[in-house]
Amino acid sequence: MGHRGINTAVFVQVRLDSARLPCKALLPLKGGPVIQHVMRALKPVRADYHVLLTDKHSTEVLNYLAGDEGFDVFSGPADDVLERYYLASRFYGADTVIRATGDNPLVSAYYAERILTLHREERADLSHYIGIPLGTGVEVINSRALETARNKAKDPFEHEHITTYMYRHRDIFKVMEKEAPPEATFKKVSVSIDTGKDYILLRSIYNDLYNGSPVELNSLISWLKGRF
Repeated sequence: MGHRGINTAVFVQVRLDSARLPCKALLPLKGGPVIQHVMRALKPVRADYHVLLTDKHSTEVLNYLAGDEGFDVFSGPADDVLERYYLASRFYGADTVIRATGDNPLVSAYYAERILTLHREERADLSHYIGIPLGTGVEVINSRALETARNKAKDPFEHEHITTYMYRHRDIFKVMEKEAPPEATFKKVSVSIDTGKDYILLRSIYNDLYNGSPVELNSLISWLKGRF
C-alpha cells in the first residue's frame, strides 16, 4: 500500500472531552456519528495506516467505532498533541503523516491525496491547501520535521497545536501552502464542528447531501454557494 517504500499514515486526532462542545466526535449525523464520517471520508486515502490518535480516557469508546471502519486506535498524551503524533509516527514507522482532526467529517480524500502528491514532488516538510473550505483539508507532514518540532518546541501552545512551531520557523522548514483550484475554493463558511451552531449546519448538510457515501467536495461547495 505504501508509496515507493515510504510508509504513509493517516492520523486523526480526536478526544471525547472537548471543552466547548463535549463529545462532539460522537454527535449523530445522518448515517452515523461525526467520527465515523471522518473515518469513512479518509479511508479511501491510499496509506499504510489509518489511525485515530487519542488519549487513554477516550480509547475504549473509540476502539469500538474504529474497528468497524478499519482504523487503529493509538493512545498518547492528552494535551501534548505534538508528542502524541511523534510517538505514533515512531510506533508505525511513518515517514509521512497526513494530519486530520475528528471534528471534520467533510474532509476530502481526493484533495488529501492531491496535496500529498504535491508535498512529495516539492520535498516539503509541511503542506496544505489554501482556500479549500475550512474543515475539508488536511496537513501533510514529514516525520523528520515532526521530530525536529517535538525536540525544539518550548511553548506549550506549540505542543497543543502540532504544526505551529513549523509555521513559526519557516527558516528551517519548507512549508508549502498551495492555492486550491477554483472549483475547490470557498472561504466564506467553516464546516468544522466546534460549536452548537456548527453542528446545526452540519446536520443540515448531511440531511440534504448524504446518500450512504462520503459527501464530495464539489457537492458541498454547490450546497454552500446556494445558501451563503
